[in-house]
Amino acid sequence: MLRCMSTMTLPIPRKKPKMNDQEIEREIQDKGLTGPRVTPDDIEANISGEFCFTVGNAARALNCPVCDAVDMLTICVLTMRNGFTVTGESACASPENFDADLGRKIARKNAVDKVWPLMGYALKDRLSISK
Repeated sequence: MLRCMSTMTLPIPRKKPKMNDQEIEREIQDKGLTGPRVTPDDIEANISGEFCFTVGNAARALNCPVCDAVDMLTICVLTMRNGFTVTGESACASPENFDADLGRKIARKNAVDKVWPLMGYALKDRLSISK
């Protein structure tokens, strides 16, 4: 049986400012990292369609009963070149803060964030086959 009697103090990590996808790509290029990778341009090039809506508007179009909360729930559906769909969502807790344009931007970003691992997996799959 192994026992660890040692104690150590770990440093508290400082929060680093968030970087957007373009800033990360710029840093990768600045560091000369040239291996195969998925880039923001690859993501955008693989999106063939985009559809954003609030759930409230969609429900009304279908003559469904609607509560106020669904007017602040925005969905973005991205269709990829191969026909696969990815969704992102944005919900606002306070009606006073709801902005349709901002909701669409956040929902789209959340959808794009789901595309990264899918395209990363596809790239790794292609790389493993070519070895």
